[in-house]
Order: sequence, then C-alpha cells, then structure tokens
Amino acid sequence: MPDGVWLVLPDQLSTRLFFDSGIVGRLAERLGRRLSLVLLLDEEELGAWRARASGVHTIDAAPLRRTSGLADELAARLDRILDRHAGFYPLAIRLNYRHGFHLERMQHGHGNWMLDLDRKGRLPRGKLIDRALERWFFSPRRHVPKPLLSQMRDECGALVLSNVQPRKAVPFLAGARRLGIPVVAHVASWDHTVGKGVISPHCVVYVVQNAGMEEDLVRYHGIPRDRVVVSGWPQTDIYFHHRPRDEYDTLLGSYALDPRRPLVVVMGNTPTNTPYEGRFVERLLAWWEEAGRERFSLLFRPHPRDREWRERFAAAVGHEGACVQEPSFRDFEQLATLLQHCDCVVTNAGTILLEALVNDRPSVCVLYDEGGPPGESWAFQNIVGEHYRELATSTAFYRAERFEEVVDGIQRALANPRELAEERRRVAREVVGDIDGRAAERVADAIATAVLPDGA
Repeated sequence: MPDGVWLVLPDQLSTRLFFDSGIVGRLAERLGRRLSLVLLLDEEELGAWRARASGVHTIDAAPLRRTSGLADELAARLDRILDRHAGFYPLAIRLNYRHGFHLERMQHGHGNWMLDLDRKGRLPRGKLIDRALERWFFSPRRHVPKPLLSQMRDECGALVLSNVQPRKAVPFLAGARRLGIPVVAHVASWDHTVGKGVISPHCVVYVVQNAGMEEDLVRYHGIPRDRVVVSGWPQTDIYFHHRPRDEYDTLLGSYALDPRRPLVVVMGNTPTNTPYEGRFVERLLAWWEEAGRERFSLLFRPHPRDREWRERFAAAVGHEGACVQEPSFRDFEQLATLLQHCDCVVTNAGTILLEALVNDRPSVCVLYDEGGPPGESWAFQNIVGEHYRELATSTAFYRAERFEEVVDGIQRALANPRELAEERRRVAREVVGDIDGRAAERVADAIATAVLPDGA
C-alpha cells in the first residue's frame, strides 16, 4: 500500500479551523512528503487556501470528481437517484426524527436542506429501514469516480477528513472502504453530532472537541468509545494567545471607528437561520442614532455564509461610528482581536455566542424575530438544539425576547462588564473544557498516531 496521507478539506468551516489553529502546519512537520491536501472548495476560494498551503503538496480535486467514460457516468447518475431517497439528506432527516433533533425547525422547503421535509425521500421510516439505508450510504460498492479511485489506489495509504460529515466527503469514504484504506475522522464542530447528519461507523479514529461529543458518538452514531479521542477545541488555541490593545486600536482605526469609544459588535447569522436580521439591523441603528451615537460604536459582522449581506446590512452603511465588515472565512486574526477587546457582543445563537463567552465578552443573545409575522420563531429555534443544552440553561448571557431587552442587555454590558463573568467562565469550561493552547497539537498527535506505522 502507498504511504501517502491525504488530508481532505471538504468545507470552509473545517478548512479555516485546520489552517488557522496550526493543524495543517503540525501535520506537515510530522508527515513530511507523505502529506497531500485535497481542497474540495469553490473555485473562488481555492487560491487563497492554496497560497496558505505553500510547501505542502496539493492535489487538484476537480479531475478526481469527474466521471470517466459512459459506464462511470451511468453509475454516477444511478447513485444520485438513489441518494435522493436513501442518501445524505433523507438520512439526516431520519436521524433528527429518531432522536428528536431540531423537530421544531423542520419544515417543507426549509433553506437548510437537512431540515427540509421535501428531501426526506419516499421510503417509510423505521429502525430496520434506517439501518439498511445507512449500510448502503456507507457501502464500499457505492459509486466512486474512476479517477478518484485510481489515484487513491496509487497514492493514498491513509485518509484524514477535516470534517467527516459533508456530502462531498462521501466518495472518499466509499473509496477508502473499497481499497481498505484507514480513515481518521475529525468531527468539525460541537453541534455536528446532534443534527448535522449521520457519521460513518467505519473510521479507525474519531477526533472530537469535548466529552459531550464523545457521548454523542457512542449514543447516537454507534461509535465504539475506544475509537474516540477528545482533543479540546482547536479554535480556542487561537484565542489562547493574547492580542495587545494597540493591535485592537489599529484594527478599529482601519474601520474608521474611534478606539476610545466602547464597541458593540453585532455578529450575524445566516439568512436561513435569521431571515429577518435586516429589520433588526435597521431598528438597532435607529435606536443607536436616537440614544446618541457617541456613547459607543457599532461594528456589524455578517455571517461568512451570508451571500445576501449587502442587502441585509445595507442600513448600516454610511453612518459615522458604524461599520459593516465584508464576510470572510479568512479573517480569523481580526475576529480574535475583536473578541478579546470589544465591550459587548450581540448575536443570535450560533458558535459565535460560545466564542464570545470563551473570550469572556458580555453578550446579548437575540431570541426573537424583529419585524417578523406573528408566530415566527426562527431566532428562538436556533438555540433549542441538543448541543445548546448547557448554554440554554445558563445565565452566562443576556436573553432578549424583544427589542427592549436588547437595549437593556447592551446597557448592562457596558455599565458592568463583570456582571456575568463567573457564569461565562463556568459555561466555557463545561462546554469547551480547559483551554491550554494545545488542542491543535492533540489533534495532530491523534492523526499521526493513527496514520504512521509507529505513530512517530
């Protein structure tokens, strides 16, 4: 078998995590020439990440994903037809039904396809049927493009997935099973075990961030506990290193914001999760203008996946003392600097709320839909998932179920930033664990131990 180790990066979230926390660099040091990167990203994003991977061999993913010949194309079409009724999205919805994940959020035509009941497939639900579909979904006999299978056979001795769950990873999992290649699975985020689809049970090692995720793998995905490694959250390594105040002042100056004023950062969610966010931006700005903009500055950070951000945040453009950042997956250093020094974070759930608490930032969680029709509860439903259990029962942030509570939360945060500090630290420890700046090192160690013959 070849000795190459393929690190497959199937999405922006885990690509950013692996690069910015230093996992890619550590693996390059440990594995040397054996390591190859496979970036399954949109063309517009590839160039920047390839530049970051200077010195590491990168495999062009586009040819691997193409079919080769009529028989290969026909097999791919048949596989796609079966997948619509027994594959990625139907199995994600079945998992939600089986364990009660996100039942309040699922509906026909949902923008998040893992919650879209139109994608549940035609087959009836049931434990035996679900198991049969999962066996097919992770079967080594599923279609794998010929170029991918051929190159894996020639070059790949071990496969590492920075995120084991995305649909793009499935052909690599199938190819690895067919060729007997060991797979190391990194589970990319704290919420992925409980509502982001099924997880292959055929990997040799699973790397997760905390003990709760380990329990989820055992309970909901049937993964043996002795195959799970708890590493800590590599993202906290980035926050572990302190950024001096003068870097923060310089950053705010680049946004034309006065660093002497307190700063409230409004962290956006996706249009799918918060369809009325634009109306919230408008009302917040109106209150800020009326209350006196000189009291604090406003910085709006749309979600990196928000392709409608120019329209949704248009109201915030052109105000002295306010700024809208262009969304990006590649500005982690700026985000870390903001979260270490800003005075208040306003957001609707999401991982960013946890990041704010980890960085000890006073936070306001918006739990209502500003300007939405009666009965809408998009914002509230974003915090009812299983992974939010510890956060939702805590008092580590200010809850805002109407706009007046947003105002009250901001004012309390600015007046007394230490008010909820003890609870923020407690919840951060409970959800993330100890933060020691070495989580990325533990991820790299777990991968190297699994893919190298002697673990060296």
